[in-house]
Amino acid sequence: MENWQQIIVWVVGGLAIGFAVAGFVKSRTGKAYGKFWLLNIIGAFVWGDAIIFGPFWAVASVIVIWMQSWWLFEIIFLCFWLVRSVGETIYWLNQQFSSVIREKPEKMLLHRFVKSNAVWFLMQIWWQCISVATLVLLILLLKS
Repeated sequence: MENWQQIIVWVVGGLAIGFAVAGFVKSRTGKAYGKFWLLNIIGAFVWGDAIIFGPFWAVASVIVIWMQSWWLFEIIFLCFWLVRSVGETIYWLNQQFSSVIREKPEKMLLHRFVKSNAVWFLMQIWWQCISVATLVLLILLLKS
């Protein structure tokens, strides 16, 4: 692996550990659903997610560094985001047809474009696009 690749893996691993610890602390104080945009680096959207995704990325980073394989990091990254995006697609599909509103439309970034609960299906198709993109990139990476 080249130096810049190692730096990326070390940064992801370090942030993952920090986010996991912070996620545990925040969750224990009742803030598991609190949002912090930097959590997106490890695929977490709320502090509670970081409790699981933090250790996952920390272990993945250690394995990648130990094996000195950028290719492995790319595979893990794409597989993770493929599975994560399919899960998010399902989440937003369920929100769209649920009588329980967990995500208030007016608090969503895309609300400025649609001004209704249509933001839910926009989020659904956004995550479908992420699923397709990661699957295509994964196939291309494995083919090369």
